[in-house]
Amino acid sequence: MKVSKIETIRVGEFPGIIWVQVHTDTGLVGLGETWYAASTVQAAIHDHFGPLLIGRDPCAVERHWQTMFALSDHAGYGGAEMRAISALDMALWDIKGQAAGVPVYEMLGGAYRHKIRVYNTGAPYEGCGELAKQLLDEGITAMKMGPTIPLALETNGQYLSPTDLDRALKPIREVRDAAGMAMQIANDGHGKWNLPCAIRIAQAMEPYELMWQEDLMPLLNFEALGRLQSSTKTPICISERLLSRWQLRPYIESGAARIVMPDLIWTGGISETHKIAILASAHQVPVAPHDATGPVNIFACAHICMNAPNAMIMEHVRDFHRGWYGRFVDPNVDIRGGYLYAPQRPGIGTRLRPEIRERADAIVAISDEPRDSLIENWVPGAAVSERMRAELEEMYRFRVGTQEDQAGSVRP
Repeated sequence: MKVSKIETIRVGEFPGIIWVQVHTDTGLVGLGETWYAASTVQAAIHDHFGPLLIGRDPCAVERHWQTMFALSDHAGYGGAEMRAISALDMALWDIKGQAAGVPVYEMLGGAYRHKIRVYNTGAPYEGCGELAKQLLDEGITAMKMGPTIPLALETNGQYLSPTDLDRALKPIREVRDAAGMAMQIANDGHGKWNLPCAIRIAQAMEPYELMWQEDLMPLLNFEALGRLQSSTKTPICISERLLSRWQLRPYIESGAARIVMPDLIWTGGISETHKIAILASAHQVPVAPHDATGPVNIFACAHICMNAPNAMIMEHVRDFHRGWYGRFVDPNVDIRGGYLYAPQRPGIGTRLRPEIRERADAIVAISDEPRDSLIENWVPGAAVSERMRAELEEMYRFRVGTQEDQAGSVRP
């Protein structure tokens, strides 16, 4: 089985989302997804990473991840490149699972569980108590809100008045008054505050027994975040802003983070999120995957949650799940009674509806020409294609493949 072409699909209705379909010569199609700066991700897929897969075995997932990452890391990995790798990695795992006839979590070592608790993201400033009661009626026992986010805009998070701090506490008090301790509450700060303000917020919210404090500060200094954690009993959660196990490692190892929230479609796909979960487990730290974008990501996250023993809870946006997700994928993700259930179909467990690529607002791009990686695949003496040989000679201005070059001599 070989990869025959790579297709990206975007729609005007949701311009930040891009879907990737990796086609094979056997007819299997793998589905991936990512979000943010979709046109830039599209260029990264078709100009850089996608052609490295064409003509190759899609089941060599780890090999392909390392090849793509090496190309990205050559110029400093992150951003659109990492999102492109994430979407392609997801699609490759989808193919691998389909080829084996099992869900992806079986390929990761099997299911530790078959369902995981979900929480709802998104809450109005007014009416949080009523929303909490609705969620409890549906079996959802945790919710996330961000009442401090708009308060940071005027001063760029450098000052927080007592009046504004009290305003931030209002929806939290409302949930506690309406639902008591039956509803867990997480606070998301979107990285808006400096350290003194973050400490004040965390300490002021402590009496309400929050599930976690997420991104009260920018995730740029793990030692500063450690000082925030040492100032509060509430667990500090690090979020989707950190990419790969290497960025997450100092936060986990230092104890600055007590909960890890990787975003699978940003941080390196299923392959890297699986490794992040293992890294966190070595430090007794739970993972709670991030999801607030498209319908494919939560399927991929479900496989991590079913497999990882230290998976704590899964994020979802109830309005998305009940709303537009079902128009784009078939089947929709199985969330009921406050739980996300394990996908049952081989691979990721869902398909992009075929009519999506035919929409009037659809932008479809295809790559079907293979290319070698100049960064990862060449070593002295190795066989290289004629095209790669010419590109290497142009880049480094030496002749490839001669005895002199293999011995380490480089001619201008």
